[in-house]
Amino acid sequence: MTKAIKKQALGRGLSALLKDPDNDIKSVEDKNADKVVGNIIELEIEAIEINPFQPRSNFNEESLNELATSIKELGVIQPITVRKLDFNKYQLISGERRLRASKLVGLTTVPAYIRIANDNESLVMALVENIQRHDLDPIEIALSYQRLMDEIQLTQEQMSDRVGKKRSTIANYLRLLKLDPIIQTGIRDGFISMGHGRAIINIEDLDAQTDIYQKIVSQNLSVRDTEALVKNYHESLKPKPAAKVKAASFDIDESQKRLFNSYFGNKVDIKVANNGKGKITIPFQSEADFNRIIELITK
Repeated sequence: MTKAIKKQALGRGLSALLKDPDNDIKSVEDKNADKVVGNIIELEIEAIEINPFQPRSNFNEESLNELATSIKELGVIQPITVRKLDFNKYQLISGERRLRASKLVGLTTVPAYIRIANDNESLVMALVENIQRHDLDPIEIALSYQRLMDEIQLTQEQMSDRVGKKRSTIANYLRLLKLDPIIQTGIRDGFISMGHGRAIINIEDLDAQTDIYQKIVSQNLSVRDTEALVKNYHESLKPKPAAKVKAASFDIDESQKRLFNSYFGNKVDIKVANNGKGKITIPFQSEADFNRIIELITK
């Protein structure tokens, strides 16, 4: 408790400095900028707006209430980070959970680090700090990477340098955005893991994706089970080789067939297997025809 109050008290004089319109600090070159930028200062919550680049969009209510209880008892121990937009106007870079929780308990000020940065720098800072400090769900992380790449034209390799992650890691997150929206929601809500999603993404057909997703949820399948399911799906798509017809060990020519047909007075079916065995099928049309064939055989 004492530690939190001490941190906040350090910034009270600087807070007054920021409210002097005649000496408004707009860049790092301005007078007294070195006293403000990078320091912990008590800021009025009403002067802080939410960062539109904030990757996190879902906040667990129970977790937020727990944080609010902690802040009510101990104060905001870890300051939020903001960037200065204008006179007494700031934009959040990181710490939205702390800011929301502070509002819940009725605080009017919050300790904050102040930075002066352009939008691109703000976006990078928000992305990096939130990914490293908070448990964003995989889809939120993927959307953050995609937005940063789109807005400031970064390649995956450049993104890797910016956020300190392997390019393959970034690629794996981005691939999740190719999943059916229902499955993306399932990952965000915790019904399946990123590992499940990475297995399902190997299926291009969205209907097939959702079919497997429903099996995972209903049968509580593991990632390994899912990988096996996807493998079986791909196996089912492969064309089955045509069955090889083995040639008979010898041929019955047409003259021999005509001989049988002529002798029995019916079209006789003769089949020969590749091992030399075979069968002769003699059809009959009636009891009298049957007796006629018997007579021919027993002559």
